Amino acid sequence: MAVAIFLAILFLLLGAGVWIGLSLIGVAWIGMEMFTPRPAGDAMAVTVFGALSSWTLTALPLFIWMGEILFRSKLSEDMFRALAPWMGRVPGRLLQTNVIGCAIFAAISGSSAATCATIGKMTLPELKKRGYPDEISIGSLAGSGTLGLLIPPSIIMIVYGVSADVSIARLFIAGVIPGIMLALLFGGYVAWWAWRNPTLVPKDDFAGLDFMAKVKQSGGLIPTVLLIMAVLGSIYAGIATATESAAIGVVGALALSAAQGSLTRENFFAALMGATRTTTMIMLILAGSAFLTIAMGFTGLPRDLALWVKAQNFSPLMLIAALTVFFVILGCFLDGISMVVLTMAVLLPMVQAAGFDLVWFGIFIVLVVEMAQITPPVGFNLFVLQGMTGRNIFWIGKVSLPFFFLMVVAVALIVAFPGLATWLPSQMLGG
Repeated sequence: MAVAIFLAILFLLLGAGVWIGLSLIGVAWIGMEMFTPRPAGDAMAVTVFGALSSWTLTALPLFIWMGEILFRSKLSEDMFRALAPWMGRVPGRLLQTNVIGCAIFAAISGSSAATCATIGKMTLPELKKRGYPDEISIGSLAGSGTLGLLIPPSIIMIVYGVSADVSIARLFIAGVIPGIMLALLFGGYVAWWAWRNPTLVPKDDFAGLDFMAKVKQSGGLIPTVLLIMAVLGSIYAGIATATESAAIGVVGALALSAAQGSLTRENFFAALMGATRTTTMIMLILAGSAFLTIAMGFTGLPRDLALWVKAQNFSPLMLIAALTVFFVILGCFLDGISMVVLTMAVLLPMVQAAGFDLVWFGIFIVLVVEMAQITPPVGFNLFVLQGMTGRNIFWIGKVSLPFFFLMVVAVALIVAFPGLATWLPSQMLGG
């Protein structure tokens, strides 16, 4: 009965257009008034303050700001000039710049939508001009853009780490191998498509360049690679925390943008305000989630649900399969951050009872949330590409479908081989 009431109130508020964070607070408030004797106002004040005063959260606005600064820099132009000459002998040729470009930008962005928009701004006009089919150009960009969530630093990992009380540094390290694996799967599919459709792949425009000319054109990528090494290397080496590495990233992004001549007064304030808006939106959702978690705890709902799941004797594999389907369906209606904060209070007791490693489960969650980025009608990458191309959102979802199935394969691989997500953190952080 409590679950039905919670869900009814939540969907009523969301359907009325109330912000997600305020909807969560409303559900929690009504739930506490109906099912618990504790004053809701007192619980909300204590819980919201405690959730938002977490030191771990300081990394969030910094990484978002870093991505906003680079989004407005000349990075995208430099990246295409650097990557394109080397793609001539690779199956798929310039289509591979979508995959590789997204993987590189993901390592300095943390946002799927920002990755998709930045790389799309760079590659889609060039691919169209050279005659590459829209279906594979847009589909590969939609899929590869999701790497912004998995390859660290990742905003969704920070949100999960705060919600589940898991080390963000360990999550970042755990995302490296699965991120590379998924990028290779995407690149492999593009190569296979090019092999199957050789007449649809235009000729190599850079065939006349010698090795040194290609190296010279790639010089613009060096500062980006150095920034990635500084941000991620400082975490992996144990020199800096996630927050400190984010500060390094912001300083590096400002320096890189200034050196390129794109750090104007307008760009600086646009990046600052963009980061502020995104951060406050996420903070409000986290505040609502924390209050809802407390409210549900007082009702005993998570404990009862965990006991019910335990009584069903679900195998770990059955539980993961059910959660995958659940998140894919949920992703048709909610964005990734909302999915994570809405479900963690209920899922964590189940996951811990089933014996799953919470770092591994975080990578699993990121992968299934990535699927939601390209599932209509609420797929953020689909929205970004619709705005850039003017195409129907369901058409974009259709051409993205092969990459959705590749993410299903990635989920199957980390379930079959959990060491893909857990080995690197255990090696680099002493278990």
